[in-house]
Amino acid sequence: MSNENSESVSPMEIDGETQQQSANDENINSVIIDLSDNIKRFDDELTMNEKMRIFYQRFFPYKPYYHWLNYETSPTKAFLNREFSFTLDDMYVRFQSFKDAEELKNELLRSVPSKIDIGAVYTMRPKDKKFAPPNSFKPIMKELVIDIDITDYDDVRQCCSKADICLKCWQFITVAIKIIDKALRDDFGFKHLLWVYSGRRGVHCWICDSRARKLDNDGRKAIISYLAMIKGGAQKEKKVFLPRSLHPSLERAYKIVDHYFTVLALEYQDIMDTPERWTKVLKCIPEEDIRKALNEEWKKTPSRSSTLKWDDLLQALQNVVDKNTKEVVAKKRADALETIKREIQFQYIYPRLDENVSAHINHLLKSPFCIHPLTGKVCVPISPDNFENFDPTKVPTVSSIICEMSQWNQKHPNASVQPGERKMNDYEKTSLKPYVKYFEDFVQEILKDVWIRKRAAQQRTMEF
Repeated sequence: MSNENSESVSPMEIDGETQQQSANDENINSVIIDLSDNIKRFDDELTMNEKMRIFYQRFFPYKPYYHWLNYETSPTKAFLNREFSFTLDDMYVRFQSFKDAEELKNELLRSVPSKIDIGAVYTMRPKDKKFAPPNSFKPIMKELVIDIDITDYDDVRQCCSKADICLKCWQFITVAIKIIDKALRDDFGFKHLLWVYSGRRGVHCWICDSRARKLDNDGRKAIISYLAMIKGGAQKEKKVFLPRSLHPSLERAYKIVDHYFTVLALEYQDIMDTPERWTKVLKCIPEEDIRKALNEEWKKTPSRSSTLKWDDLLQALQNVVDKNTKEVVAKKRADALETIKREIQFQYIYPRLDENVSAHINHLLKSPFCIHPLTGKVCVPISPDNFENFDPTKVPTVSSIICEMSQWNQKHPNASVQPGERKMNDYEKTSLKPYVKYFEDFVQEILKDVWIRKRAAQQRTMEF
């Protein structure tokens, strides 16, 4: 095993001998050709392990992936001292590290992990941590990461539950991405944000700017606390408390929240369709007389839509303002009731963040371009230009891209590379192509910025 000093959290020992491949390359290729006409046959006749081996061999974007985590084209400690962890059947193997993309590829093909997690950059190679002097092995750098999971919305969505997701509740994720992406760029000045679909129930954001990667735990906590608005678990009735005068960042977020609220909360999720659900909304209103009056009214017409009930609620709040004849009192009352309205809207669709994932530099997070073992979907990056249109139900699966590649090869049996031409990558023959292309462009922008900074530093040195 190339990483003999890796550590597993399982009591089982890792077998040091090279695993036997389920089929050699020629056999796998012949199977692909035989099954190319039907994705279902891929699923029935190839094991997930076999499909993942094909993916690691033919589709995984090793070169841009290496450049991303290395932040240079030439070797640096950013990759060499980076922790990787693999899930291998019932074992979770931590503190693996690799010198370059080729060594990573060889290990992926040898062990065929069902999941890859990426960790921090350490003071030394993680695979050598057993030889480190006491207290010398420490994490020193990692991308700031944000995790948004659809299951955290289970108390406000009713179209799906648990890990299930559809286009209706995916709108929660769309809202979250729009708000968080804008805040990170405008409020913190971060530029290199990689949003990745997890393959099943949410998204991850990798903030790759140098300033973000060098943050300590306190800095990470400060940023995530700034972004987090939803406080408290499912048992807490009121989870948002806003000032009457919103900070510019909250004003910006509110425009997005208000834009999506009617369709997402009132129509798609029907948040006031039953007494149990409308009671949750009413508990966000501090005035007991308003709560009681609305509750009694809705009990008489329970089938009234959530949109109409929301109109009733807003009218009830306005009526309280209208009863105050003194202008100053009415203004203060109007501001207070407008705040209540906004708090309800924020509570139902503002992003729900897993703060623990973001706050600790040594926290591991699922790698882009993994295959989700339950859905078979590829964990693909999402372009900022496509937040609104991204459809998690149409993400390529490992079976679909193998089938697409084989079908392309069958349609182009005589395809050959002419002198001076570039050989076509297998992913370019499939629906994975736009995702890899976006990732390549994203990495190129990072490398460009690194080059600009290095050149500026050299010029300053020469001037000195």
